[in-house]
Parts: sequence; structure tokens; C-alpha cells
Amino acid sequence: MEPTANRAMSGAPLSPAYLSLGTSSFIDFLRAQAPHLLPGARPAPAVIGDGRPDVPHGTTIVALSFAGGVLIAGDRRATAGNLIAHRDMDKVFITDSYSAVGIAGTAGLAVEMIRLYTVQLQHYEKIEGVTLSLDGKTNQLSSMVRGHLDMAMAGLAVLPLFVGFDTDAEDPKRAGRIVSYDVTGGRFEERAGFHAVGSGSLFARSALKKLYDPDGDRDTAIRHAVEALYDAAEDDTATGGPDVGRKLYPSVVTITGEDGAVRVPEADAAAVAEAVVSARSEAPRG
Repeated sequence: MEPTANRAMSGAPLSPAYLSLGTSSFIDFLRAQAPHLLPGARPAPAVIGDGRPDVPHGTTIVALSFAGGVLIAGDRRATAGNLIAHRDMDKVFITDSYSAVGIAGTAGLAVEMIRLYTVQLQHYEKIEGVTLSLDGKTNQLSSMVRGHLDMAMAGLAVLPLFVGFDTDAEDPKRAGRIVSYDVTGGRFEERAGFHAVGSGSLFARSALKKLYDPDGDRDTAIRHAVEALYDAAEDDTATGGPDVGRKLYPSVVTITGEDGAVRVPEADAAAVAEAVVSARSEAPRG
């Protein structure tokens, strides 16, 4: 049990740091009060024969903007070496009202990082009384990825893909933004209107080059994202395609100025995925 929890249960007073206004950065607060809870603070896991950590890895994430918004979608598979570790992992997370992040790389550390990132955004808003700007959100995530560099160099890389709606944009129809990162925390805005990360990203991006329509609507964008993930799954064994038998379908989050960040209902994602599977059965070459 953590020291803070011990104090709370025993009736002992909390440290004054927990009751003062303090910093608007929850990560800085955590670094000062409980650094062992930061991502990457634990010992590295055991390795398998070839020296790679024997941990599950998440795979393909795609993002694309559309007229009036942006979306992010991911397959559901996580792998450990040549084995399927999880068939139903959710790798797409809503991080605040107008942003979402998809994760590729070391699954456990990636999920932990994005959960902490979500708290960081909430903490800033509570302390400052305003939401962080979109550039501020992407820079915060960049800093967290850079802080994970030692673990990345040990083979436990985390690669997030960020999407957000810029509420300050002059043209709301072009307010969706996509930002990718490298393992050093490098931040890159993807101005093509689409991007993909993970082991199947090459195949997904190739599909989106043919499919992408910047003037398309939300439903068209969802269909194109699922098509891209389907193509990735055909050529990348670490990417899971729609699993109709188990009723496992891609996770999709859309962000618009009117609705904010919304997870597409599973029934809707299933309908799109099953339509793609049906269409491909009639035209196997796409």
C-alpha cells in the first residue's frame, strides 16, 4: 500500500503539499511527492532469449481529419513476440473534451503514460481555471515521451498519436489536428490530414493515401479508418482485423466542435467493420 494511502487510513494528516495550491503540473507534483509512481520508475521486466522484453505490445493506430473534425482509431490486438497477448485491448483514449490519444509500443507503460497525461490535463484545468491550449497539450505529451527515453532505449518504447480539435481555429472545418512523436519526444504535426503509427502503419498509410478525402464527413472518415486498419491487418500479423466471430471491432473516437471527443458506439463500429468485411469478400483485392 502506498504511503499516502497508509496515512489516510490511519487518520494521520496529509503533507501540506496535498492541501496547497501548488503547481499546475500534476507531473511535477508527483515527481516531488511520489516519484516512484511515475511511468518508467519501476525495474525493467525480464527479457526473452533475443534480449527483447517479454511484454505485450500494442500495434496499429490511424488518424485522419475530416470536414469539421478529426478521428483516431485502433485495432484491438496486442502481441508478445510471435504470440497474441490480447485480442480485445483498447488502445484509443479520450484525454479531455477536445483531444484523444492512441498508443503503440509497450502496452502497459503506454496505458500508464496516457492515464497520467489525462490527469495532468484535468489538474491543469482545475488549478488554472482554463483548459490547456492545443499546442500546450501536445507539448505536455512530448515532455512525457522524452522523460521515458531511458526505457525506450532499453526496448520499451511508447509511441503515442495525438488528435485534437483546435477551438481557436479560424476555420472550424479545418480545426482537426494530428500530432505524432518519436521516442525522444520529438513532436511532428501531420499536415497531410492523416497518419498512422505502429507495426502496420506502412500499410495503413498506403491505404489512406488512396482513400483520404479532406472534405468527407464523419461517417466517411470512419469507413476509411476501418478500411485502413483492415489493409494493415492483411499484411501485418501484429495488427488484428475485425473479428466478427468474437465481435471485436476497431476502437474509434471522433472529435468535433459541436460534440467534442466522443467514442463511437460499439454497435456503430461493428456495422462499419462488417460492411467492410462483406465488401472485401466480394472484392478481395480491395
